[in-house]
Amino acid sequence: MQPYRPVSTGSLGCLSCYSRDFVSPILVRPVREQLEHDRIIRLLQTRFRRRFDVGINPGAEQNTAVGSGPTAIFPDVVLTSQDRGRKVVTVIEVETVESVNNLEALSEWVSFGRLRSSFHLYVPTAMMEVAKRLCTDHHVTVDEIHSYHMVGDELRFVPVYRAPVDVRVRSAAAKSTAPKAAAPRKASPAKPAKAAPRRPARPAKKTARSIKRK
Repeated sequence: MQPYRPVSTGSLGCLSCYSRDFVSPILVRPVREQLEHDRIIRLLQTRFRRRFDVGINPGAEQNTAVGSGPTAIFPDVVLTSQDRGRKVVTVIEVETVESVNNLEALSEWVSFGRLRSSFHLYVPTAMMEVAKRLCTDHHVTVDEIHSYHMVGDELRFVPVYRAPVDVRVRSAAAKSTAPKAAAPRKASPAKPAKAAPRRPARPAKKTARSIKRK
């Protein structure tokens, strides 16, 4: 990854913000987009809460982590199974128009795609093709991509991509932990050597003298 180089406003006209040479870091979203982003997260929480325990991390909040310690990450939505295992089933990342870019894909999507759980991406309808291309360019393992758009006052979600079954199976196999090395076999205690069977002693041969005495 090339280091970020500020681009002067005069050169923006000839350089697309979605080209590979331009990386636009989204440190702070515009207020309107941030409100929209957090609204979508809460809508997804309501949508999935019957089937999963749903953790959300809107804005700068860090309520639900995947992993622990310094390697912990905080996707926008974390779906956890409701059984005893409490297994993380799916992580969801919600993007807005401004955050669908190379830096976001490299810093977050790649990491989410490496998790054992499935990775779902939600993007605006206008950025759907850009998101697909970024996933392809950066080898992001994404299981589903959904677009969203407004219809009047209602927000609608549309599934636009689902990884083929064989791809998802291979991805799950690759994410699973490597098989543990076989434990070295304990050396069995050496069996004591069997004593050679003792042959019965033969009776002594009678000497010539003993025969004569009889």
